[in-house]
Amino acid sequence: MKSGYFSKVVVVTGGVHGIGRCLAEAFAAKGAHVAVIDRAGEEGARLASSLPGGGHLFVHGDVGKKEDLEAFAAQVLTRYGHVDVLVNNACFSKGGLLGGCSYDDFLEVLCVGVAAPYELARLFMDRFGEGGAIVNIASTRAEQSMPDTESYSAAKGGIVALTHAMAMSMASRGIRVNCISPGWIQTEAAGAALSEADERQHPAGRAGVPEDVAKLALFLCGPDAGFINAQNVTADGGMSRQMIYHGEHGWSYCLGETAGE
Repeated sequence: MKSGYFSKVVVVTGGVHGIGRCLAEAFAAKGAHVAVIDRAGEEGARLASSLPGGGHLFVHGDVGKKEDLEAFAAQVLTRYGHVDVLVNNACFSKGGLLGGCSYDDFLEVLCVGVAAPYELARLFMDRFGEGGAIVNIASTRAEQSMPDTESYSAAKGGIVALTHAMAMSMASRGIRVNCISPGWIQTEAAGAALSEADERQHPAGRAGVPEDVAKLALFLCGPDAGFINAQNVTADGGMSRQMIYHGEHGWSYCLGETAGE
């Protein structure tokens, strides 16, 4: 392996697009061997060959299926012998009560967003290297919602709770478990550029980009974060802490300015 403390084996689920792809690229740029599982087959193979450093692994699979998780874990351990970092990124939405999300749809989202992170931690927990770390990607949707988001919000709430539970169980093995809750992250899948108003509504002055999440994940998995454990770290430019009033007297509050009648 290359020299440097990130010359490690890093597993990323859902690592072909958006935040997941940025995570894979960021860890590879630090010298890690990156193992990715994703349902995007051809794109995943191209990603693995394009990552810097070489020695990466891509497995075409669905983390919502137990047999795919088992096959993936076996391939990772056969190639590398151990893991150092597990980043549980894969998740999606099938809507909720208003959009016809069925019982099976709801369970599918929970399998990908909650059960898969648990199962991969279970499969790898005895094969982590010294100073191992797990980072779960949650969302500010775990704490606040819009209509018709039950499947996704439930999965993200579940992964936040799973994070601190796993941290307690993994402590005896020296494995830290933390969680990142991104807010509005503009990925390539989002399409059109944001308006000035979209950007300005964030106290940070802009919406997030995948690199904001990747940089935080790199820190949480590194030696400088050795005393950070069982935490959910929000990366949303301050949006979830912003108070907004729309009252009967016309008062509103946004970004430190008040306006009345």
